[in-house]
Amino acid sequence: MRPETDIPSEDAPAPSREPLPLRLWNHGVDGLAALGTLMIVVLMGMIFADVLARNLIGGSLPLISELGALTLVMIVFLQLGTTVRNDRLARTEFFLDAVGARRPRLAAFVTGFWHLSGVAVCAGIAWSTWGILMRDLSARNFIGIPGVATMPTWPFRSLILLGIAVATLQFVVQAAIAFRRAAGRPERRA
Repeated sequence: MRPETDIPSEDAPAPSREPLPLRLWNHGVDGLAALGTLMIVVLMGMIFADVLARNLIGGSLPLISELGALTLVMIVFLQLGTTVRNDRLARTEFFLDAVGARRPRLAAFVTGFWHLSGVAVCAGIAWSTWGILMRDLSARNFIGIPGVATMPTWPFRSLILLGIAVATLQFVVQAAIAFRRAAGRPERRA
């Protein structure tokens, strides 16, 4: 007789069929999105502190506008990989839905080319971000007012580059899944 603990429950999660590297990749992509969410909280705190300072001392805090701008861009790029993986990018679905109802493999093929165009766009952004990061490192660029408050820009640029590189690779994974589906092979969810 089997012990009760071995009986699968209806509420128990199904075992993952994804290979370990893909599961680790997904956790990393989601970790970057979580960091982006944490940065939203930090940005809200900075804005609150600046509004409070303007009302109490009649002036803005140093670095807030520059930090806010860099943080906002960083948030977008840190969360882009998860957005791609969960098919949450804005696109015209009515065409793919209509084609997919009659010819699902053709719709998967078109989706694969959509993801390949995402690879091209994100790779271009990553390439230009790499150049900006190298310039920031060599010139020791900073934000703020010397003598009051300054901060180097390279940590922000590094996280932006990491986010766009992850989004580029996630587009590659999504394209592979779509082309696999177009070829009639079983799907592996990323």
